Amino acid sequence: MSCTTNVLVLCTGNSARSILGEAIVNHLGQGRFQGFSAGSAPKGQVHPGALRLLARHGYPTDDLRSKSWDEFAEGKAPSMDIVITVCDNAGGEVCPVWSGTPIKAHWGLPDPAAVTGDGATVDAAFEATHDALTRRIAKLIELPIHNREVPAMAVRQRLQDIHDEMSEHENTDMEHRA
Repeated sequence: MSCTTNVLVLCTGNSARSILGEAIVNHLGQGRFQGFSAGSAPKGQVHPGALRLLARHGYPTDDLRSKSWDEFAEGKAPSMDIVITVCDNAGGEVCPVWSGTPIKAHWGLPDPAAVTGDGATVDAAFEATHDALTRRIAKLIELPIHNREVPAMAVRQRLQDIHDEMSEHENTDMEHRA
């Protein structure tokens, strides 16, 4: 792995969750981690709710676009160190062959783009997804990714544990609010 850890966040439509993941990795990674996103069947545009959320939080959005994961399977694409699926559809799909040997994990999260209702309801769904991804990615960037003494399988398991621990915590929070 290089000094910069490349993280590809995948979802089917690449319009909401994976876009948020890309932006959060780039923000929290502070140059040590480079975020990318893609989808198996990209919508072709970033969801307006994702753009509103990112603007509210001060993330740059000019370079964000909905794109196919095929772009990252081509020879000229950067080699990925970590590939994370964030929706259940992409987690179960046959992914392209990635350059190198990326560590893979699945962090299934509800799709805020599927939420209907008024602007406040949609924005709240995007905030919840942003918060869930931020907690997971903050833990990801603490992992000893470049420590060759830590086997890739151990890092992969820790990535999955991060999601499982956060999901359990988030579900407990939801139960207390109900």
